[in-house]
Amino acid sequence: MKIYNTLTRRKEEFVPIEEGKVKMYVCGPTVYNFFHIGNARPFVVFDTMRKYLEYRGYKVKFVQNFTDVDDKIINRAKEEGISAGEVSEKYIEEYYKDAAALNVKKANVHPKVTDTMKDIIKFVEDLIEKGYAYESEGDVYYRARKFDGYGKLSGKNIDDLISGARIAVGEKKEDPLDFALWKARKEESEIAWESPWGMGRPGWHIECSAMSKKFLGTTIDIHAGGEDLQFPHHENEIAQSEACNGCQFANYWMHNGYINIDGVKMSKSLGNFKTVRDLLQHYDGEVLRFLILSGHYRGPIDFGPEILTQSQNGLARMRNAKSNLKHLIANGEGVMSDAEKETLAGFNKFRERFVEVMDDDLNTADAISVVFELITAINTAVKDGASKEFAQKALDILMELATVLGLLQQEKEETVEIEPEIQALIDERQAARKAKDFARADEIRDILKEKGITLKDTPQGVQVIRG
Repeated sequence: MKIYNTLTRRKEEFVPIEEGKVKMYVCGPTVYNFFHIGNARPFVVFDTMRKYLEYRGYKVKFVQNFTDVDDKIINRAKEEGISAGEVSEKYIEEYYKDAAALNVKKANVHPKVTDTMKDIIKFVEDLIEKGYAYESEGDVYYRARKFDGYGKLSGKNIDDLISGARIAVGEKKEDPLDFALWKARKEESEIAWESPWGMGRPGWHIECSAMSKKFLGTTIDIHAGGEDLQFPHHENEIAQSEACNGCQFANYWMHNGYINIDGVKMSKSLGNFKTVRDLLQHYDGEVLRFLILSGHYRGPIDFGPEILTQSQNGLARMRNAKSNLKHLIANGEGVMSDAEKETLAGFNKFRERFVEVMDDDLNTADAISVVFELITAINTAVKDGASKEFAQKALDILMELATVLGLLQQEKEETVEIEPEIQALIDERQAARKAKDFARADEIRDILKEKGITLKDTPQGVQVIRG
């Protein structure tokens, strides 16, 4: 299994620290609003990575934080007339709802900044003691220039960074490149915690270093997040963690590409974003998940109506295959014939190919193609009917691969409710076919098609497909 490691800029064989186990940390949301489809990409991509690692037999400890202390949360609290804590708790619950719609599994641990404050303060104290940080009028800053490896993840040259750095009004730093570990409270109403440097709150970067250490240890296998986090967030995490702990922070760094609208990165600050909550009013979550996985995770995705339609159609093809097999299972009988056994054995090549492409840096786009190749083979095998046993085993392998991708998990879309007037037309068509009145049978089929109902005649009876 190979992973493209951002730290080394090459694909590397994945070798975990402890055999059979993976420690994985993924940066989570700042909880002040509903997350948009661009935010959703790392949630879906690295949830898929976790699912695949588990499929390959690893025991994964997966940690994803919630940033529940931030200026954006404080501002939203003022807008809504509630406390910062109420804002963050509200949007944590909304995150869980939208993530569940995308079939994103909950992390083993979802730590919050507010619950990790003692660990964060201890981490900052250790950095001061080691000479990597200093207090300045209630603020605490990290000496970026002191860390020899600063810039190694993002590939940025420290001289270039220094030339572009500025000291903002109110900051009292030794060096423009230094960044905040702890921020002194500026006004009484501001949320703050007691610390050795006075009342204040942590900087953004320190929280992930402290939470990763608390729940996964000093060195982890995989740290992941969006491409935009490479600098400064992940760069600063490395500087903090490696200076404090005296060892490598993460062995593999994974970053997903942007989702763009009209070629521009989607972001709340630009206002060119679509929240998942809004999109779920028009598309079900599996369509959005299919869209995200339909391209390689490191490349960009251009978001728009065309790719949404393609994703709907692709997912519909998968769902129809599942529905066809369930129909055969419900209405078929008997055990597999020798020919069916031989066909089923041939399906192993799709499983092997699936593993091959997923082992190649989580190539979900090619994995989806493999699933479609499997579906074509299944459809060919059952076009004239199939035994109940064969249909069940074909469904098992389809679901095995789809489940790794987090697709075909929602049963609600596969239930076809037939209204009485529709059933009456179906019954009339069956009677017309029996009487060899094929003109009327075809007419009814066309009427139903206009109503979004497709009829498929199988040896096990007529199958009703909606959509």
